[in-house]
Amino acid sequence: MEEQTAEQTLYLVMGGRVTDPRAITFADPEGLHVAGVFGDYEAAENVWRGNAQRTVDDAEMKYVIVPLHKLLDPEG
Repeated sequence: MEEQTAEQTLYLVMGGRVTDPRAITFADPEGLHVAGVFGDYEAAENVWRGNAQRTVDDAEMKYVIVPLHKLLDPEG
């Protein structure tokens, strides 16, 4: 009998100073703040929201949620 396993989801929350507030080109990739890796979108969004709100007055700071599971298995 084949065992069905649910696809694991992983979300990375990271942020830093961008070169243009309308884009996602980080000025200092080595200096990015990695807020963490999360197993569900809701947890990642909560951490993203907290960091984004903390830096809301700085237009050059941007936080993003990266769906790592899509990068690890692009055909899945």
